[in-house]
Amino acid sequence: MELLRIAGLFFLTAVAEIVGCYLPWLVLKEGRTAWLLLPAAASLALFAWLLTLHPVAAGRTYAAYGGVYISTALLWLYAIEGIRLTRWDVFGAALALAGMAVIMLQPR
Repeated sequence: MELLRIAGLFFLTAVAEIVGCYLPWLVLKEGRTAWLLLPAAASLALFAWLLTLHPVAAGRTYAAYGGVYISTALLWLYAIEGIRLTRWDVFGAALALAGMAVIMLQPR
């Protein structure tokens, strides 16, 4: 159950970071309205706050967060950008999530 709670918090953190970076990308690359920078800034502020809710030291949190971020970014690629994932994407995400679990669930 602890792993699910941690993974859920990591997932929310990753979504906040991705939204905060994707919206400026839309403004700069796709010519969308600059008003998108306001929710982008709010999303990045949410991302920073969510990082403070993680249960372990910052360095360990950042290291483990990378695994969930990779997986979430690939889900975003598929769901939002409409790009089909390869078996290598799926394998890489699984490997990254396994690394996250090793880091976060180590004996204390």
